[in-house]
Amino acid sequence: MRTTALAAGVLAVAALLPQSAHAAAPPRRGECAAGELCLWEKPDFKGARQTHELAGTDIESCVPLPAGTDAQALANRTGRPVTTYQSQECAETGEFETYPGGGTWVPRTSYRVRAFKMWES
Repeated sequence: MRTTALAAGVLAVAALLPQSAHAAAPPRRGECAAGELCLWEKPDFKGARQTHELAGTDIESCVPLPAGTDAQALANRTGRPVTTYQSQECAETGEFETYPGGGTWVPRTSYRVRAFKMWES
């Protein structure tokens, strides 16, 4: 009986704590269909989303994002490796990273993505 009362008290106190005191839930994945590269303007798959398909993208060509835009989260579901670049010209003097195409979800990129290249498998 005493253990039950103690447990109930602990649960009641935990319910009163602010949300930030609880373990943060992992970000929810954004919508991204098979065959697409999806880029979000904000971390955790939030904000405006851009989608790119293999059919509309030249393989191994630099694809800059529209001027004045960048991405901070991405999902690669193209089936091909994709390299993202900090540089809008796909220059390797800035940050860049390649993500596998089998279903890579990145809620927070380590830099602002401004361009990408899709590669042969």
